[in-house]
Amino acid sequence: MLSGMAKYLDLHPDDPQPRLIAQVVHLLREDGLIAYPTDSCYALGCRVGNRDGLERIRAIRKLDDKHHFTLVCQNFAQLGQYVQISNAVFRLVKANTPGGYTFILPATREVPRQLWHPKKRTIGVRIPRHTVTQALLAELGEPLLSSTLLLTGDDEPMTEGWEIKERLDHQVDAVIDAGDCGTVPTTVVDLSSEQPQVVRYGAGDPTPFE
Repeated sequence: MLSGMAKYLDLHPDDPQPRLIAQVVHLLREDGLIAYPTDSCYALGCRVGNRDGLERIRAIRKLDDKHHFTLVCQNFAQLGQYVQISNAVFRLVKANTPGGYTFILPATREVPRQLWHPKKRTIGVRIPRHTVTQALLAELGEPLLSSTLLLTGDDEPMTEGWEIKERLDHQVDAVIDAGDCGTVPTTVVDLSSEQPQVVRYGAGDPTPFE
C-alpha cells in the first residue's frame, strides 16, 4: 500500500502524543510498513498477518528465507500466545524482560507459517523497554513483526530518523523519530533446544544464559 513518500512523525520519547500514536497504528492496520525506534536500534515493523509488509522487509534488507523474524510483544501474556514456553524457560525469560534480548523459541499456530524458520519452526520474540514502542504496541493490541533496520553494505543499523527518511522514503510508509535509540542490536538467545545458546552478543547481558 505504498503511498509514495513516507510520513515523518516526531514523537516525544517519554510522553508520546496519543494522536500521533493513533496515526501510526492506523497505518499499520491498513497494512503499512514503518521504521520505528526500539530500546536497541531502529527496526522495520508491520502487522503479523501483513504478507506485503513481510515481502517489503525482505526486499529492503535483502533477506533469505532462513532469516529469523522477531515478534515484538507488549508483555509476557502476549508473548505466550505466539511461542511455546516450558516452565524453566518461562522463569529465565520472565527474569530478563523487558530488555535488550531476542529469544528464539518454537512457534505456536498463532504464527503464520511463512514466518517460521523453515527447518526449526521457530520464531524470535522480544519485549522492549522503550516508551514509544510500548505505546504503539498497547494501541495496536497485537505484536509487531520486526527486523533490525540494517541495510546491506552498512556496518551498523541506522539510528537517525532523518537519515532513514532520506534513504527509505519510497520504501516505507512512516518513519517515527523519538530521538536517540542506540546502535547496539539485541542479544539473541536460542532457547529452542535443551541448553540456551547465545547466537548474537548485543545489548542484553549474556551471563544469565551462558
